[in-house]
Amino acid sequence: MTNKVPNILVIGDLMIDHYLWGNCERISPEAPVQVVDVQKETTVLGGAGNVINNLVSLGANVCVYSVIGHDEVAKELRTKLDEVGAKSLLIEEPNRRTSKKSRIIASHSQVVRFDNESKNDIAPSSQALLLKELEENIISFDIVLLSDYGKGVLTNDLTKAVINCANRHDKKVLVDPKGNDYSKYFGAYFLTPNKKEAQEATNITINDEHSLKDALVKLQKVANLGVSVITLSEDGIAVLKEGEVTIKPTVAREVYDVTGAGDTVLASLGYALCLNKDIYDALEFANLAAGVVVGKLGSATVSLDEIEEYKSSLHKSSIELHIKTFDEIERLSLRLKAQNKKVVFTNGCFDILHKGHVSYLNVAKSFGDVLILGLNSDASVKRLKGESRPINCEGDRAYILSALECVDYVVIFDEDTPYELIAKIQPDVLVKGADYEGKEVVGSDIAKETKLVEFVDGRSTTNTINKINGVN
Repeated sequence: MTNKVPNILVIGDLMIDHYLWGNCERISPEAPVQVVDVQKETTVLGGAGNVINNLVSLGANVCVYSVIGHDEVAKELRTKLDEVGAKSLLIEEPNRRTSKKSRIIASHSQVVRFDNESKNDIAPSSQALLLKELEENIISFDIVLLSDYGKGVLTNDLTKAVINCANRHDKKVLVDPKGNDYSKYFGAYFLTPNKKEAQEATNITINDEHSLKDALVKLQKVANLGVSVITLSEDGIAVLKEGEVTIKPTVAREVYDVTGAGDTVLASLGYALCLNKDIYDALEFANLAAGVVVGKLGSATVSLDEIEEYKSSLHKSSIELHIKTFDEIERLSLRLKAQNKKVVFTNGCFDILHKGHVSYLNVAKSFGDVLILGLNSDASVKRLKGESRPINCEGDRAYILSALECVDYVVIFDEDTPYELIAKIQPDVLVKGADYEGKEVVGSDIAKETKLVEFVDGRSTTNTINKINGVN
């Protein structure tokens, strides 16, 4: 992507998603219902809060405007927002119940959900305060996302006023809509209705490409959109731009739960557009993000690393994004461990890549799930091999190594040994060449185990250089 950190404003309905996780092995003797033995209880930000979670996970700076009640759930909301580092303007209305949705999950399936909330429109005074805050701060945001769950925050008047304000300052507004009257969102850049919502809003049954285009055209006309978008679940996302319909397909490895997938699409589209991606690249990015999220249970978030892993599994990954800094690989290693991935580490100069290198790396990868390669920098190679080395610069060496199927990540280090890097990664397996038999292997005190791998006879960078120079 880029090093730019987007500043994104989210306005919408905040709520707490409450989960009771357990097992079900019997039916109640009191009534024909399942008895769930609850094992654990969790709470996360829901509604517009899930959009916020996704934006934070992607690396954006996030601010949220909303209206909540004056109750214990509101306190919980404020705590959760503080924990993720989102700035907020939350207006409390004394007679309002802050939304809380409780779900009982048994054996990875949702059994029942019960809601406690207010759904009436927020007070005119609250709308005026939100709009005043927006007028004063709109220039500090790159984009505005409206997450409408129909709980009363995004009233008809407030929504139109927010979009007008953003348009006056050339800020795009993206909307996850609710209800059937999309004129409420007049002037937005685009909406993200799913197929069912689009059919209800347009009264058009979408059953082929022709009806899909008719629905997209009608949505664009009703809401005066910059582009018209409909999400199509497993079929991807359709977009109408300049009269042409394009469908960006998606691939989900396995769908566990679509809860929150719409929030992820809204967040990832907003994030990508802030980085000056065109609409088609932004849609592809959002599709990948959604593909990751539907493979998780419960409202979930997605990170850039997870998207890259997913792209790699679909053979779409960018080579450069497999080259990591020390800080990036440290964060990534923690996440891999949380996923119970077995991490393998090896290191070397890998100056002129040859069969011996590839064979060695392929064996190293076989010892675990993820292979991280520490690559000596140019300065480090010179100290080890002399002033005539390396033949290939560190950037070229890292790029070529990252393109190998057996290498997951490459990290360039400048020290004489990779000890500091190994300490950050804390690998399960440390791999070195068989020539280290009987010698101390740097980092073996950190890794859980050390393995030595035989080299392919007659294959080395020195031999290759000698051959080029005509030296026998």
